[in-house]
Amino acid sequence: MILTVLFSVSILTLISWGFKGHRVVAAIAQKHLTSNTAYNVSAYLRGESMAEVSTWADENRSNITAPWHFLNLPLGLNHDQFAKFVSQSDGNVYTAIVKTEAQLKDKSLTADQKNEALKYLIHLIGDAHQPMHVSRKEDKGGNTVQVRFEDKGTNLHSLWDSKLIDHEGLSLQDMAKQYDTATSVEIKKWQTDSPMEWLWESYRISSELYAGVKPGQTIDEAYYQKYIPVIHQRIEQAGIRLAGELNKLFNAEAAPSAPVSQALQDSAKGNSGIIGQIDAKDAAKYVGKTVSMTGKIYSVKDIGSMILANMGAAYPNQSLTLAIKGAAKATGAGLEGKIVTVTGEVIEYKGKPEMVITDKSQMKF
Repeated sequence: MILTVLFSVSILTLISWGFKGHRVVAAIAQKHLTSNTAYNVSAYLRGESMAEVSTWADENRSNITAPWHFLNLPLGLNHDQFAKFVSQSDGNVYTAIVKTEAQLKDKSLTADQKNEALKYLIHLIGDAHQPMHVSRKEDKGGNTVQVRFEDKGTNLHSLWDSKLIDHEGLSLQDMAKQYDTATSVEIKKWQTDSPMEWLWESYRISSELYAGVKPGQTIDEAYYQKYIPVIHQRIEQAGIRLAGELNKLFNAEAAPSAPVSQALQDSAKGNSGIIGQIDAKDAAKYVGKTVSMTGKIYSVKDIGSMILANMGAAYPNQSLTLAIKGAAKATGAGLEGKIVTVTGEVIEYKGKPEMVITDKSQMKF
């Protein structure tokens, strides 16, 4: 394992936000990545999307990794006491986030280690924003606080993991769209806050939740209406802050060996994982996949570090944007009006599909 912990626990039931919540955190984050960050993330994840790997850390947890997902501490702490308690502890979600980010900055780590560290970070930032993951040890983060919801028995932790979210009845796509409403001022503020502050926010909410519920209580519609906006904000904050951390880590970093190059090498051997031929108008359906598609280039713009070429229509109605950089940039200037076949990883940048082209072999005229 990459991370080390100084203690282990037997709690293996803490699964923050459930499947839907973690995927929505990742989907929101994806929309707020810079183009270069999105490409680097895709390269480190080897073509898997952030949403696809967002629950990997839960699916692969063990007695050693379980403590990385939460933080146990007593109630009633003020901010200074809380910060002191957290800074003097180890083997929890706070130290896991700090150590994982340090690993992603470590140029000596292998691609496999970076892949694992990134999958942990994507998940753990979501965990840090689930209030019941910053809570009391004696009731296992609310797992032993039994309540009733929708005429069924559950517990306070599960209620916040998934029950309230499921009650809302939205699809993953609708959640990602409806939850992502932050203003530019909020985004700037949230991305300035430190992981300590994320956890302090969760701690304050969980303290309120403990005070407002009694064992055996029936959770009614008024409770749902009161707290579903809190869930919206916590999931959105997690996504915005995850994007902020990834942009700090990867925006200025040179791209690692692109998965596209390996895919092209595999294609020559006849064992490619490339999906093709795809119509350029369908590019948005293949985010996170390596594809081959053909289309007309309608507009081209040189922004210095790269050439942006719009396929399928002129900006802002393009089906796919090609970000042509590095050794491939010299071939980008004369593309306007040409029919081009491109092969590479489709990423999402500001809600639009994009493909980073770094090798001339990715384009055929």
